[in-house]
Amino acid sequence: MTAWEGYMRTSRRIRWCTAAALLALPAAAQAAPLSVVEVSAPDINCVFHAGLPCVITVTDSIGDIALPATATGKARLQTRTFTGGPGSPAAGKTGYDYRVDLSQVVSTFETPPFVTDIAIDFGVVTKLQYNKVGPLDDVFVVTKGGIGKIGLFSVEQIHNIITFTFNQPVCPGPTPGTGASSFFFGLTSTHPPKAAIAKVSVPGLLPEDVKARAPAH
Repeated sequence: MTAWEGYMRTSRRIRWCTAAALLALPAAAQAAPLSVVEVSAPDINCVFHAGLPCVITVTDSIGDIALPATATGKARLQTRTFTGGPGSPAAGKTGYDYRVDLSQVVSTFETPPFVTDIAIDFGVVTKLQYNKVGPLDDVFVVTKGGIGKIGLFSVEQIHNIITFTFNQPVCPGPTPGTGASSFFFGLTSTHPPKAAIAKVSVPGLLPEDVKARAPAH
């Protein structure tokens, strides 16, 4: 394969991935939109810890996302939880962060599998001031000082189910370490965590059950 042929193949692959993701956006009928703000790390920690420096203790867990045979490597949904400390705005409450990670997934196909959104039975969201301005917020996205490159297009809730739709597909890469990862995105609950199942959407397949953690509401 010439360099030009490789470039054209990669270009077609990116265009297909993006176009297919737009077609796969979930319907928003009867859904209530949640507010989303961008924040930086470690500043966001100060919502959950009083006093400087703002340091929080986190618990991480991983759920594997099964992709079609056209991709190899580990696709993961990461859940991170932490408790609001005494005197902090989130005192006594639990913060929940999520991240979809395909950084180690490889696919050389022009039509690779990818993740468009995840849905979680979360229950009632506790509003807090995450970005230091305006009204209280529902959801934060850590776009500075953390890992990942992909943010959120929308967050919508129907009853207890919250759907997080990415602003571009989370795709594999052509070599290990070149796949995409979302930013950490998070929200808060008055309830402690329990084992839960997230529904992860990969276009062309039924929503996949993936291990996660969510509020025990």
